[in-house]
Amino acid sequence: MTKPGKLRPDETLDRYQSLWDRPGFLVRRLHQIHVAMFHEECGNFGITPVQFGLLTILDRKSPLDQVTLAAEVGIDRTNVADVVARLESRGLVERRANPSDRRTRLVSITEDGRAFRQRVHKCMEITQERFLAPLGEEDRRIFMRLLRDLIEANNETGRAPLRSTLVSEK
Repeated sequence: MTKPGKLRPDETLDRYQSLWDRPGFLVRRLHQIHVAMFHEECGNFGITPVQFGLLTILDRKSPLDQVTLAAEVGIDRTNVADVVARLESRGLVERRANPSDRRTRLVSITEDGRAFRQRVHKCMEITQERFLAPLGEEDRRIFMRLLRDLIEANNETGRAPLRSTLVSEK
């Protein structure tokens, strides 16, 4: 029996060419692989990559209103509210009314959230290393540059564009 994802000796890549030539298919598959690796390394912490991304942003700049926070990680406002609620229920973030605009809520990372993010950070680094391990150093730099270039060029097309100032950070 052949391992999942491996071709049997009697198969050729031509059979799969229609998918393997599609960048969208490959990006989706690569995302699935990364999420699986993240859960393998960080699963004991009960956190998702999106939750960790929010904690990372909030650790750098806090407080942020939920609309800005959504734009910082490239998720829509409804999803950011759900993710923030989950993090808040764990005591990792807190929300409060914005004194300058009562219609918005400000989100801040708590001290427990900051300590938690630092503990998870080590596992996240292992995930990134495992994910990029098949590439040499130069190919890693090229891969990351090309990813950033594609995101920057196509950012506005996404359902929840990243803030352009962050996309340009390289």
